Amino acid sequence: MTEPAAPAASTLSFGPFTVTPRERLVMRDGVALPLGAKAFDTLIALMSRPNEVVSKWDLMALVWPGLTVEETNLRFHVAALRKSLGDGKDGARYITTLSGRGYCFVAPISRTDAAAEPHPAPPVNLPPVKLPNRLQRMVGRDDAVAAVSDRLIGSPRFVTIVGPGGVGKTAVAVAIAHDLLETFSDAAHFVDLAALSDPDLVITSILLMLGLPAQTDDPLPALLAHLGDKRMLLILDNCEHVIAAAAPLAAEIFHAAPHVHILATSREALRVEGEQVYRLAPLAVPPDNPGLTAAAARTYPALQLFLERAMAGGAQIALDDANAAIVAGICRKLDGMALAIELAAGRVEAYGLEQTAALLDERLNLLWQGQRTAPPRQKTLQATLDWSYGLLSDTERLVLRRLAVFAGHFTIDAALEIVPDKRVDRSRLFDAIDSLVAKSMVAPRPVGAMMRYRLLDTTRAYLLEIEPDETALAARHATYYRRWLEQAGTTWATVPSADERAIHFSALHNVRAALDWCFGANGDASIGIALAAAAAPIFLAMSLLIECRRWSERALLAIDPPSRGSAEEMHIQAALGLTLMFTRGGSEAARAALSRSLAIAEARGDAPNQLQLLGRMHIFHERMGQFGAALGYAQQSLTVAETLGDAASIALARSLLGVSLHLAGEHRDALSMLEAAWHGPGTERISTVHGFDHRNRAGISLARELWLQGRPAAARQLARQTVTEAAQMDHPITLCIALIWAVSIDLWSGDLDGAEGNLDRFIAHAETRSMGPYLAVGRGVKGELAIRRGDAAGGVETIRACLRELHDAGYELLTTTFNIALVHGLLALGQIERSARLIDDAIGLVEQGGDHLYMPELLRMKGSVLLSLPQPAADEAENQFRRSLDLSRRTDAKAWELRAAIDLAKLIAGRGQRADAKRLLRSALGGFSEGSQTSDIGIASKLLATL
Repeated sequence: MTEPAAPAASTLSFGPFTVTPRERLVMRDGVALPLGAKAFDTLIALMSRPNEVVSKWDLMALVWPGLTVEETNLRFHVAALRKSLGDGKDGARYITTLSGRGYCFVAPISRTDAAAEPHPAPPVNLPPVKLPNRLQRMVGRDDAVAAVSDRLIGSPRFVTIVGPGGVGKTAVAVAIAHDLLETFSDAAHFVDLAALSDPDLVITSILLMLGLPAQTDDPLPALLAHLGDKRMLLILDNCEHVIAAAAPLAAEIFHAAPHVHILATSREALRVEGEQVYRLAPLAVPPDNPGLTAAAARTYPALQLFLERAMAGGAQIALDDANAAIVAGICRKLDGMALAIELAAGRVEAYGLEQTAALLDERLNLLWQGQRTAPPRQKTLQATLDWSYGLLSDTERLVLRRLAVFAGHFTIDAALEIVPDKRVDRSRLFDAIDSLVAKSMVAPRPVGAMMRYRLLDTTRAYLLEIEPDETALAARHATYYRRWLEQAGTTWATVPSADERAIHFSALHNVRAALDWCFGANGDASIGIALAAAAAPIFLAMSLLIECRRWSERALLAIDPPSRGSAEEMHIQAALGLTLMFTRGGSEAARAALSRSLAIAEARGDAPNQLQLLGRMHIFHERMGQFGAALGYAQQSLTVAETLGDAASIALARSLLGVSLHLAGEHRDALSMLEAAWHGPGTERISTVHGFDHRNRAGISLARELWLQGRPAAARQLARQTVTEAAQMDHPITLCIALIWAVSIDLWSGDLDGAEGNLDRFIAHAETRSMGPYLAVGRGVKGELAIRRGDAAGGVETIRACLRELHDAGYELLTTTFNIALVHGLLALGQIERSARLIDDAIGLVEQGGDHLYMPELLRMKGSVLLSLPQPAADEAENQFRRSLDLSRRTDAKAWELRAAIDLAKLIAGRGQRADAKRLLRSALGGFSEGSQTSDIGIASKLLATL
């Protein structure tokens, strides 16, 4: 390699190392380093251009002249070089990577000529460095420190760290200054502008820090002349309140002193030439996820900081999955703001975790004291916010106070509708919001294609104490979100995925805040009633059942007699009935609410809502085990849908009728109806505003129908598809329906592991929305799995407990399937008489309720029970098997037919009728699609082979 011209001196030194290029030797404290040839060449190439970014292409051309090599070769040798030098250890920094650009040698280099005696460098006429102490450990800011450092030492060498008060800007700046001390030969100087009240004192503070006189009328030329040939890092901290003076001064220094690197911190950008802005985000917080574990929570910097500061304050916290959720909630409440988290963590030793969280929920305590050594503006959140608020103009303060009416994100359209009045017109509002964003008082966030804004919770709590809710402002806020919900409600059917719905759901916090005000002491209940009616579809679409029920109940209490029978009451009663059904089962209150809503729709001649309510009455009676009544509502819904004539209404009715026909055992008609609901026109617009996705429910019911009609592979594929689509909707009720019916297909097929996996997901999602009946169902199916795996005693007891709970809740949809599982368990335990009584009771319930889907299975099971009696009734058992077989054939239930054929073939083969048994099995197996595989097919095939 040809040595670069720059390091022509015979010896180069940096840190503890000396480099002799001609001897290709690197020594540390007199000991030679074992550097490879290419690593040495890389070092010389970088040292030849100190403090300059060398692109990877230039480096490869210098190290491998005339050759084309892969970039991975360069990365390997740079890594080897860093390891040998100890780069990054104990604060040492020699080579910096600038992502996408190249590498930079950043350590100061001294040179000794071989022909001359070494002589000391002339002293630099700067005072000793004075930096604030850096934090012993800074959490979650390594990336920020590295990113800002790389920009500072290269280009543009002028960076402003911007962010709201308390986010940690100064701490990051101090850490950067300490890291770069050696790079700048200890010439790093920190100027704290926080204490200044007069912008004219900014230049004076810099002069005093540099040890220069500040008596002249115009000190700027002297300052620039002094800095012109100096190489240093200049930190200007807390520029926001003197920005009118700090910004132009920083620009002058940047242009006049090419070797001065400037790092500023401010709550708004300086907005001058040469500046590059680095926005310091709050610390990452754990998501609002009920399944959050302690291990996962520990990976978030906000939670790490909270734990460290709490323990430093004397608290003893053993983080587990239970209290991790509490700490995560505190960190989210404080928006990941470092100062706020430190202040809250300091209360844990006195109050404990739960009480600290409760105090924050009741009221963000702005007066909690921080460290005694903290600057006055950071001793409390109140002081920090006072500082920021005091820097605003009168108009900005007024607009900011009014923006506190928003909870969570808001759009500029919402602000334009709600905030303006005689004191603030629309044009001044635009200017104020723009300025508040620049000053980090309002946080912007793109959601989809639209920019949204929000106030941090700490800022909002501070503002609400300055000026509590204005009645007129709060009324405009509630009215705006009522109108918005009414308009957005028409689009739910075309918003199928969770990502797309997120744009609409981002307004939910504002809806809640408006409802709180409406039904509060000084609110307007009439607005609240309309708002609750408009909000119900969103709550249902998000499966927020408990919340929907609470607001519906409050709204109904507020409705006065003249308003009875209104469209608002109809929607609220419908929402209440549905939420009661899913959370408490088939209660009389749920029936009354749904019936009242349907009666209002009929009285008003409101056919579209009548159709929706018929659907809710259908599923209510289905869950009650009243399958005949459910079928009647489904048939009535198709009549109403045909009068409406639109494809979506007809698809909805077909879904209802297809499910009812499936449960009634009318398999041919069910198949055609469900296929039309799954594939036909309008199905894409059957959305979750009805409480769950009817198309998805039709799909999973169709999968069960395919299994019963001899197409198990297609059934399992469709089941997986419907579960996947339901998960993508992020709608727990729809997903629970898909999962529990998918479990039935797994169990019918003999796939116990698949059933258990789907069941665990079902239970987890049911828990997130407090769906009591579904949780009992999950425990019951666990019992069935236990019986299948040999634990008959445990399984029987589990199912009995489940049935008692479901009976109390009025949930009878799965009673027959659990009775069949119980019969299996009782037979395994040898409790034949109990199983005989139970099978007769189960047959009677099916004849009464109408879920004839299971009748062939019940008849077959009765035959098995008869054969198990102390004195087997073989003839009667054969009769039951043949009844099951005939019924299965008449209704096209091929899967039930095969099971009946297996049991009957075993019985008649034992009597010597082997040929008849073979014909029976071959006929039953012939009804399945080619390549079908289930546990029943396997049993039949083995039996056939033995005959």
